[in-house]
Amino acid sequence: MKKTFICRSPDETARAAQEIAAFIRGREVIAFFGPLGAGKTTFIRYLCRALGVEDEVTSPTFAMVHEYNGPFPVYHFDMYRVDGPDALFSTGYEDYLGSGLLLIEWSEHIEEALPPDAWRIYLAYGPEENTREITLERANG
Repeated sequence: MKKTFICRSPDETARAAQEIAAFIRGREVIAFFGPLGAGKTTFIRYLCRALGVEDEVTSPTFAMVHEYNGPFPVYHFDMYRVDGPDALFSTGYEDYLGSGLLLIEWSEHIEEALPPDAWRIYLAYGPEENTREITLERANG
């Protein structure tokens, strides 16, 4: 399945997150790709809200992973500073696989370590100012 959302406002971005959240069961790995400032953390915030997470959702840049409480465990990773297998191992990434929903920013840095069935969400600047193109790709339908 591949679907692209053109979001021109925060409300449209929240609606896109709600639509994607409807397919999440709680054990997926969702890999986020996109340039700095494209809205990865903002989209994850909307996605978590749509899933019923009430915790404050912030970028885990320095902590590497934030854990949120919701209907199932949610683990929010930031792989921006990961520069190889040793750095990836130090995040505990492998220990989290299968234990909840993994939301991974800067997945470009660990693409070879993503499970084959990982969902991919690409965020890009749209053609108009303050517009984002958000594309979901799911290998498993």
